[in-house]
Amino acid sequence: MTKKQWYESLFENYAKKYDQESFTKGTMGECDFIEKEIDFNKSLKILDIGCGTGRHAIELAKRGYQVTGVDLSESQLARAGEKAKKEGLKIDFQKHDARKLPFEKEFDLVIMLCEGGFPLMETDEMNYEILKNAAKALKKPGRLIFTTLNGLFPLYHSVEKFCGVSSEEGNSTYKSNTFDLMTFRDHNITTIEDDDGNKKELKCNERYYAPSEITWLLKSLGFRKIDIYGAKLGAFSRNDGLTTEDYEMLVIAEH
Repeated sequence: MTKKQWYESLFENYAKKYDQESFTKGTMGECDFIEKEIDFNKSLKILDIGCGTGRHAIELAKRGYQVTGVDLSESQLARAGEKAKKEGLKIDFQKHDARKLPFEKEFDLVIMLCEGGFPLMETDEMNYEILKNAAKALKKPGRLIFTTLNGLFPLYHSVEKFCGVSSEEGNSTYKSNTFDLMTFRDHNITTIEDDDGNKKELKCNERYYAPSEITWLLKSLGFRKIDIYGAKLGAFSRNDGLTTEDYEMLVIAEH
């Protein structure tokens, strides 16, 4: 049996607690931005890759959109299903690995927000597979909106310090961060408390991307218009040019 990767262990039995993390608080504003980007067109089909507990999928479904949510974590998908049922919403939640999705030219919009899959993979090739599957799932014309870690940030700031300041009591913590300049990967020890109150310590590593890399990867997948901005929690905007102060970047690509 293959050893579980850190992101698989992380999301086991971590659904209710996940919904209390500070980074999940921007859902409404992020969905406002998505709606504006697609001109409030309710006939469009949306795929949410790495949907987690379904926060964006549920909010968009509430607003009348047809959404499919996919994730690798059974506990997160179960929580998403419970929440949708409570709201009386019909959302198609499916368990899939984002590197191997079954969809081809089915969706008008693909979203991947808050590092739900990309860029958590252990190799650059695997991260690329996620982008490839997102592109394959899109109709032409189609649009991809995602956030990812900004490679310019760790060149100027301590990631550990930033995560420490932005974390609230009871939330996940990160320590022993080391940023590798050759691979643009941040290695750290993440501590979370799962839904049963057990503390879990995981050795994680995440890939930060330079904007030029993202542009090149997306161009290689046939995206013709690629815009990159700073991603502010719950307040995505095309007015926010990317800077070294932005921990995440917001990418909008058209197929």
